[in-house]
Amino acid sequence: MKRLIFPLFLTISFYSPSTLSGQTHRPPGLEQADQASAQTDKNVPPPNVQHSATDVAKIEHDAEELSQLAQSIPHDIETVEKGMFPKDMIQKLNRIEKLSKRLRGQLGR
Repeated sequence: MKRLIFPLFLTISFYSPSTLSGQTHRPPGLEQADQASAQTDKNVPPPNVQHSATDVAKIEHDAEELSQLAQSIPHDIETVEKGMFPKDMIQKLNRIEKLSKRLRGQLGR
């Protein structure tokens, strides 16, 4: 009989009173988001993002730089396979990461 009581006590002690009563706690933000989404029309298109000419030029410049850097990586990998490590390879990879994050942010507005 003692074997049954101990595991049962541990099981019950891990549940809060709200869990035992069947109630779940939801943060207020989730409830407000559910209410807002229920009130809006589901067929509303996403907002049209307008980029200025300078934004478009910056995006194109970043995309071109990203493309050039990415094209240089296979040559660097071949160099690594030959036993030499290009000193600027890590800098190129970091720059690729930075440019891709910037482009993702600019296009995802």
